[in-house]
Amino acid sequence: MLCSLFLLLLAVGRVQTTRPCFPGCQCEEETFGLFDSFSLIRVDCSSLGPHIVPVPIPLDTAHLDLSSNRLETVNESVLAGPGYTTLAGLDLSYNLLTSIMPSAFSRLRYLESLDLSHNGLAALPAEIFTSSPLSDINLSHNRLREVSISAFTTHSQGRALHVDLSHNLIHRLLPHPARASLPAPTIQSLNLSWNRFRAVPDLRDLPLRYLSLDGNPLATINPDAFMGLAGLTHLSLASLQGILHLPPHGFRELPGLQVLDLSGNPKLKWAGAEVFSGLGLLQELDLSGSSLVPLPEMLLHHLPALQSVSVGQDVQCRRLVREGAYHRQPGSSPKVVLHCGDTQESAARGPDIL
Repeated sequence: MLCSLFLLLLAVGRVQTTRPCFPGCQCEEETFGLFDSFSLIRVDCSSLGPHIVPVPIPLDTAHLDLSSNRLETVNESVLAGPGYTTLAGLDLSYNLLTSIMPSAFSRLRYLESLDLSHNGLAALPAEIFTSSPLSDINLSHNRLREVSISAFTTHSQGRALHVDLSHNLIHRLLPHPARASLPAPTIQSLNLSWNRFRAVPDLRDLPLRYLSLDGNPLATINPDAFMGLAGLTHLSLASLQGILHLPPHGFRELPGLQVLDLSGNPKLKWAGAEVFSGLGLLQELDLSGSSLVPLPEMLLHHLPALQSVSVGQDVQCRRLVREGAYHRQPGSSPKVVLHCGDTQESAARGPDIL
């Protein structure tokens, strides 16, 4: 893919020059490799107005910026012509888009990054991304209310996909049908923060590694809320707008979780440290800005791999191993404790040696 080749050649060397361009646009050519053997062109046609499309671009254009042009519609004819078939990145953010034609991106066979943020999109057509090998889709700051997971099926051939759906009006995600003709999306990173979810959506069978539900009006975490997400390593539930209640074993379906953020929840309620039961691999826990100040010993009992936990106001506890004054007896284990202190003092003192 173009972006992967771009990163590889970046280590070899880069020379940036300006090329002739469509009036009002800027075309920058970046050459890489020995003897400038490879080149990519970035075209910036932002903030020119809706008359700019369709705009002619150089044949070897890799990235096109059409942001802030007050565009109201995007269809196949707008993104057609010489130069478009090689696009790896397309920026359509900060426009006035309220809808997109299903075939709008059908000719962009190399597109890896698509930015549709800060528009007025209220719906996504089915199979809109299936023609492109996308790895990054930004749909934040739109007006989406109900979204189907199947809409993010891409021509990725198993590549990891990052999807940003933050700052919408989403209250429901439709799961991918079990007998769908197309494979399930390969979403590994999903940002659903600042929407209108009152419960954790059904995301089972997605290969998720990162999930954010920050700022949603969640009320509780059911024991089966994260079923099918055993591969999740990072979960953020910060600054929730409801009074979140954490029952025992609420995270039992996440045995691989390594980072859990519950910060910014002053009304958080829980049923004791058993809430964290089953999180045997959890290394980082953020409880800052919440009412929870659990005893370190209780946390270590349920979270044997815990390395650090943030609690209270600017207080962080870090994992320490105390060897003791004498050598341990054969077969004995060192004493593991959580040492707590002010984060500013810890920064001045330097990191603890674990």
